[in-house]
Amino acid sequence: MGTYRLLLTVLLACSAITVAEGQQSIEELPQAIEVLRESAASKTEFTLDHSMLVFASKLDSGNQDLLRVVAGVSGVSVHRFRFVEPWGYDLDALHLVKDEFSAGGWMQLVNKHDRNGAPGVTDLWVAWQDEAISDVAILIARSTEVDFVVVSGSISPLDLSHLGGHFGIPKIEGGVRVPAQAH
Repeated sequence: MGTYRLLLTVLLACSAITVAEGQQSIEELPQAIEVLRESAASKTEFTLDHSMLVFASKLDSGNQDLLRVVAGVSGVSVHRFRFVEPWGYDLDALHLVKDEFSAGGWMQLVNKHDRNGAPGVTDLWVAWQDEAISDVAILIARSTEVDFVVVSGSISPLDLSHLGGHFGIPKIEGGVRVPAQAH
């Protein structure tokens, strides 16, 4: 794990990265995410293009599933925001992210909220292009943190599970069922 952190530190020192565009570019964050960024006490943000992902995945060259998935991924963008006070961020921004993705034609596959009524959220959206998933976005909101990750490229939910735990992408537990896309 220490090797991955070292690699990410080196990669963060690299210059800005341009990533292939999907329905919503990996560089074009929803405006509501910008609102969360502005109010965060601390921020960790980075974008890895395909070549950086290939390089990083070679550190775990024994993981053939990871290597296969990375071959189809054009970029990963990770945004982690931390807040001093529990629920000290604009909770309406979470709803606005959902609205922006719906308006942009993304399909929401996961919409998990805390059963005790707390405002915590886990959302997963996919963008389709030519009958295939072209982009995946994950939003995880907890009491003092919000994580937003976008993965661009040819990817399936199963592929996303192989990326979980790598490159700042959270692990997805329990799997994801992909409904048939309406024509």
